[in-house]
Amino acid sequence: MVLNTQEQLLKVETASPEKMASYGNTVLNRTEKLVSTLVKPTETTDSVNISRNGLDIQVFAVGPKASLNEIPQLRISSTQMDIDLIQISKNNDGSAAAAFMSFSNMASMLKPNFFNTTNNTVKTMMSIVVSATLPKTTNMQLPRPVNFTLEHIKEIDPNGTLSCVYWNNTVWVEDGCSLLQTNSSHSVCSCVHLSTFALIMQTNPDKASDSDPLLELLNTVAVAVGLFFLSLSLLTFALCHQHMRVNLTPLINLCISLFLAHLLFLLTQTFLQYMRTNPLCAVLAGVLHFLFLSAFVWMFFEAVLLLISVKNLKKIQSKQKEVISWKCLIVIGYVIPLIVVGVSIGLFPDGYGSEQCWIKTDRDFVWSFLGPVCFIIIFNLIFFIMIIITLRKTVAGLNSEFSQMKQMRYVTI
Repeated sequence: MVLNTQEQLLKVETASPEKMASYGNTVLNRTEKLVSTLVKPTETTDSVNISRNGLDIQVFAVGPKASLNEIPQLRISSTQMDIDLIQISKNNDGSAAAAFMSFSNMASMLKPNFFNTTNNTVKTMMSIVVSATLPKTTNMQLPRPVNFTLEHIKEIDPNGTLSCVYWNNTVWVEDGCSLLQTNSSHSVCSCVHLSTFALIMQTNPDKASDSDPLLELLNTVAVAVGLFFLSLSLLTFALCHQHMRVNLTPLINLCISLFLAHLLFLLTQTFLQYMRTNPLCAVLAGVLHFLFLSAFVWMFFEAVLLLISVKNLKKIQSKQKEVISWKCLIVIGYVIPLIVVGVSIGLFPDGYGSEQCWIKTDRDFVWSFLGPVCFIIIFNLIFFIMIIITLRKTVAGLNSEFSQMKQMRYVTI
């Protein structure tokens, strides 16, 4: 019943900020009552885990006969709490219990703007909201600070300031909490009391919305011009492909990939402010990754076919079209980038959807794009050198044959 009530409350997002804070307090209080019913008497140790949409709970209890050699760690929803339950149990006749809860949707009610500061900054919630209590424990004094490891739900602004805060009825405050360490994906907060906690980032308003209108205009114009000329290229290939003796499949698909990528990029940047917190942003980033990789794969195929064409330069009837069929080229050209994107999603499910709706740069995920691109560029440079060398040899040979034919002509005359 408590869980159902919470799910209903989490869906209420149209009320005033004060009403939302009241809803949040109701959820927290009812969840704490639920947690108290989960604690059962035990002689050794007991652990209870509950997971429901938007709520994860872990309750860990120790009894008089528990044998713990180190401080227990409670883990839920990519978060971790280190609490000295051993000493707490000694202060409570050998028995104690700790509850750790995470609310993935609570930020919609306990908004980061409830964090009041003297300076005018933009507040961003950087973690899910977590809560910790000592249910059915008489002496709740902590022998040492409790550490929370919180996973970042957004990218960190290098110019931003992170704050470990706890919920004090109507506002977020820092009293008793401090930031121990942080990296690109996690932060560790230390607090001297138990409550409801979160990680909030403050950024300067002018830096948070730092954008150059002239640069954005030039970017839009450049992409639009690129789309125009890519359209002309596709139109040229469509009208003249029957009169050409070369395989146009790589060039046509290169133009198609670049056209779709530029069009999607233009639309994404135009409506960026509406998609930053939308799952569609991650989907579009994956599609852009696929399209740009496809473009580079088609560049690679064009370089290979050009090298073959140059090597067959002396042959009047070059059969470049029969080297590999256009159907096989299309399958290979799109399967390779699809495999790269698929493996990337499998290894880093949350690697897409940065602030610019592109690949996230943390954990070196950007190499899922840069790696194949660097590989193709290196081999294309090698092919370019081979083509230049082959052309020089071929032209030199043709000049020699032309000189011999000219001498034979004089002799015949």
